[in-house]
Amino acid sequence: RDAERLADCDRRARVCPLGAAALAGTTYPLDPAYVAEQLGMYGTFRNSMDAVSDRDFVLESLFCGATIMAHLSRLCEEIIIWANPAFGFVRLPDAYATGSSIMPQKKNPDVAEIMRGKTGRVYGALTAMLTTVKGLPMTYNRDMQEDKEPFLDCDRTVSASLEIMAGMLRELGFNEGRMRAALRAGFLNATELADYLVGKGIPFREAHHLTGAAVALAEERSITLEELSLADLQGICDRIGDDVYAVLDPAAAVARREMPGGTGPASVAAQLAELTEWLEK
Repeated sequence: RDAERLADCDRRARVCPLGAAALAGTTYPLDPAYVAEQLGMYGTFRNSMDAVSDRDFVLESLFCGATIMAHLSRLCEEIIIWANPAFGFVRLPDAYATGSSIMPQKKNPDVAEIMRGKTGRVYGALTAMLTTVKGLPMTYNRDMQEDKEPFLDCDRTVSASLEIMAGMLRELGFNEGRMRAALRAGFLNATELADYLVGKGIPFREAHHLTGAAVALAEERSITLEELSLADLQGICDRIGDDVYAVLDPAAAVARREMPGGTGPASVAAQLAELTEWLEK
């Protein structure tokens, strides 16, 4: 979506203003269409007063940049959380982390944190430009000198952030063992049990209640749902069979989400193939 927004913005921004002059057009025999073609622009201005006063191309570019930074910032937040030793899901590459000034063993996710902070800078550029143009009458006003700095700063910040994020993701390592161990916490497969019971003809409202009882029993014994015995589970609902353990397996739970756009392996592979094809085009 970010790439499509930029392409869409580019079509509106790359318009030749030659001949608009100060506000009323010019009497000189210029050829704006020829110049637009030579410069790879998409067309010429429609109204000279609007061509001089319009800064939509800056505002829209800043909005696209701010949206990109919002997405990068959210990804940074994920990486920062995942890298925290409490989770330990990812290993930060040395080139994108720094050592702690006091704790020798600590890796600080500085690049991700700084990029997350830069998001506010780009938001500020968009807000500053919106504020600058909100009270201006038509044609040129000297206030518009303020359009250059936020636009150029946004361009530098977003371009650098995208390049750095690409590099960080290429080198990011994943700790599959820690991820797998985390699946044991929080009864993440409780919904699988509820869905299993629905498949046995039990209304979801009742299945939800029965699953809650199973969770309470497992919690009381400090074990997971799949560690409950078949007798324990059948004591909660006699429709439960030994096929329930295949359903409660986390890998099987993910694999069942194979609808288009889902998180199952086949679905994700299809999404990656689609994205790869889009990138090649």
